[in-house]
Amino acid sequence: MPRGRQEANEPYRRISVEEALEMQQDGALIVDVRRPDEWVSGHAAGAIHIPVDDILTEAESKLPKDKDLLFICAAGVRSGLAAEMASALGFSNEHLYNIEQGTPVWIENNLPTEHGD
Repeated sequence: MPRGRQEANEPYRRISVEEALEMQQDGALIVDVRRPDEWVSGHAAGAIHIPVDDILTEAESKLPKDKDLLFICAAGVRSGLAAEMASALGFSNEHLYNIEQGTPVWIENNLPTEHGD
């Protein structure tokens, strides 16, 4: 049973930060799509950084097609857009997730966080 919930017309499922952490521990990849200045101020431990403006040019070379991809930003808007871009690039919708609460909630909940580059 897939985690999270799916809204009409969205090619991804929406998940909480707690669900994201569980999925990451099971091998999913967190993709932070915020600006570089936001990334260095704190991000989910183990995440990779691809700013949303670079998803269309970098996703195919940097992201695996066979893993769950958990997109995160600050509030769930840019990450949703990034998940839609990944879908348009041919990534399977079954592997696309949007961590809709965002990085500030991840950090507030004391989930594993890294700072800097």
